[in-house]
Amino acid sequence: MSNKLYPLLQTINDPAELRRLPRAQLDVLAAELRAYVLSSVSKTGGHLSSNLGTVELTVALHYVFNTPEDRLVWDVGHQTYPHKILTGRRERMASLRQHGGLSGFPQRSESEHDAFGTAHSSTSISAALGMALAAKIKGEDRRAIAIIGDGALTAGMAFEALNNAGVADCNLLVILNDNDMSISPPVGAINRYLAQLMSGQFYAAAKNVGKHVLQVAPPLFELAKRIEEHAKGMVVPATLFEKFGFNYIGPIDGHDLESLIPTLENIKHLKGPQFLHVVTKKGQGYKLAEADPVAYHGPGKFDPMIGLQKPSTPPKQTFTQVFGQWLCDMAAHDPRLVGITPAMREGSGMVEFEKLFPARYFDVGIAEQHAVTFAAGLACEGLKPVVAIYSTFLQRAYDQLIHDVAIQNLPVVFALDRAGLVGADGATHAGAYDIPYLRCIPNISVACPADENECRQLLSTAFAQNHPVAVRYPRGAGVGVAVQPGLEALPFGKGELRRTGKGIAILVFGTLLYPALQAGESLNATVVNMRWAKPLDSELLLKVAAEHEGLVTLEEGAIMGGAGSAVLEVLHAAGVVKPLLQLGLRDEFIEHGDPAKLLALQGLDAGGIEASIRGRFDALLQGHRPALKAAA
Repeated sequence: MSNKLYPLLQTINDPAELRRLPRAQLDVLAAELRAYVLSSVSKTGGHLSSNLGTVELTVALHYVFNTPEDRLVWDVGHQTYPHKILTGRRERMASLRQHGGLSGFPQRSESEHDAFGTAHSSTSISAALGMALAAKIKGEDRRAIAIIGDGALTAGMAFEALNNAGVADCNLLVILNDNDMSISPPVGAINRYLAQLMSGQFYAAAKNVGKHVLQVAPPLFELAKRIEEHAKGMVVPATLFEKFGFNYIGPIDGHDLESLIPTLENIKHLKGPQFLHVVTKKGQGYKLAEADPVAYHGPGKFDPMIGLQKPSTPPKQTFTQVFGQWLCDMAAHDPRLVGITPAMREGSGMVEFEKLFPARYFDVGIAEQHAVTFAAGLACEGLKPVVAIYSTFLQRAYDQLIHDVAIQNLPVVFALDRAGLVGADGATHAGAYDIPYLRCIPNISVACPADENECRQLLSTAFAQNHPVAVRYPRGAGVGVAVQPGLEALPFGKGELRRTGKGIAILVFGTLLYPALQAGESLNATVVNMRWAKPLDSELLLKVAAEHEGLVTLEEGAIMGGAGSAVLEVLHAAGVVKPLLQLGLRDEFIEHGDPAKLLALQGLDAGGIEASIRGRFDALLQGHRPALKAAA
């Protein structure tokens, strides 16, 4: 860090140092902090728009509250780069989202200032409520603050927590960081004055005295209550949060420290559940991100002076793009198709589908549970829903998957993006568990395409079925296999022999087929593209087992309960006993880093696969049959 560029920020290594600054210097600090966030993300890649939008709010929170004693819980957590910088991690920002470096989300193991680990949405109010009630039970005088975005507030869990918090009788502050809702901008002196007034002690005391005085005359009390709600309704969006039992304050300008700080200071002394509504702008202070916050939501490395540039050579087609094109083509072919996404239109590749088929496109917000049951309702009426959802997010709708889709055997297609490791987003976003958690559910099938063209074909296969099917595919591009036009489907539940060898057979589920083929060449092993984790191609499996002395299963997913376990189950049921090596993701949470490096660390690159097989079947590969029997 250059002292010349960030002279004030350079002096802040802990929020306690921030709290010693004069108020007059905070705007300067915020400007330096915003510039530092922009500079850092441009060098490493990461979330940008959301972090530029929370600079002043972060400064104000750490200035007013006694963190980390007062707990800050950031919903999702992709907006916490300013928080990390102010809490002693400034110099480590160069390692952001890299293996061994800073996480892109809050992590309890990373800092005492990260009160709760987050990365999925809508958990903050529940967690902060638990902390607030824990403080009350333990007799500790501290605050718990949940900072939640308007998008995250669409999820049912957030409202479940609000419903509980309103009657919990504890000191909880919920801050709605509103950067997208269509609400009148809270600018001007009158809004600032009213926000501070409603958060002040005089207002709270007068409100309570009024209640006691008027309650002896119920008609007057009811009239006064209605007048108050009407008056507040003129300066706030609604009284919804008052109905939950919160004292609602706002909306206020989330970039105005002269509004934020006095309001937070007033709230700090209020008892019971408080709700502060702040309005911010994604990308604030960087014109390019302000103009296109979606493009700058999670950019890679770029030059801040130039902005995002198209690559000089066209990148390989991603699996997400393959899905998006297939969805449009299948929708044109079959009018029953409807597409559903839980607030992941861009991430799931549905932008073009929305343009072409707006009446058949449904973004339900961050509401995975609703998305799945909504799809079930559509399927009951003869439509063919395709739910585009990340593997890690489908976990949140597991009950609906079983109860509302599988038990009723409804033909819903689940397009599971981000299956396997996801790189920089780390353990919270890894699609490591979908094969185990799906294959144990009756009626559901699971397809594992090996490349881009096979992904398109298996999506067509899934759509043709009359029961629920999930097609899992990874983030990013494959090996560059050309995608053929048309809607040709592959046979349901059938694999293929890709390489014939001797001694060892490698059974591959998904995109690890290509490193397996490399290893197979070195080992002269048979390589089978299984394609389906459920149902398994038992006929092919048993044939291969009969012709080989040792078997290897390979998947980019959890070993425990995964496709390799399914192979063992089929062999056992058939009375076949063979030495089998299961390769996949080990029983551990895999942190952030370069995907290729992470796969190599798991032994799932070509060299690692070969080394594992040689280590397990060295005697067999050398042709020593007695040693093989002993190993088995």
